Amino acid sequence: MTDRQYYVYVVTNKKRGVFYTGVTSNLVKRISEHKNGLIEGFTKRYNLNKLVYYEIFHDINYAISREKRLKRWLRSWKIEMIEKENPHWDDLFAKIF
Repeated sequence: MTDRQYYVYVVTNKKRGVFYTGVTSNLVKRISEHKNGLIEGFTKRYNLNKLVYYEIFHDINYAISREKRLKRWLRSWKIEMIEKENPHWDDLFAKIF
């Protein structure tokens, strides 16, 4: 068994704004990239740089499976999930950094 951690995360531009769900093995690095606009495409175009939700996994396959499931969720389910863990939509980057 490995001690490696994998993260499924949700970034947004504002409370109840546009969402992006992703998976990474280095959450601090990935969110830093989002914050600095280093990732071309959807997240840069919509300025998605506020970490509002994440989960930790020890198996990359579980993390990828969870990411895929969340991407299929209804928007209202994602909002409910985020608000259950982060009711004020705080940027959790400071918590992990």
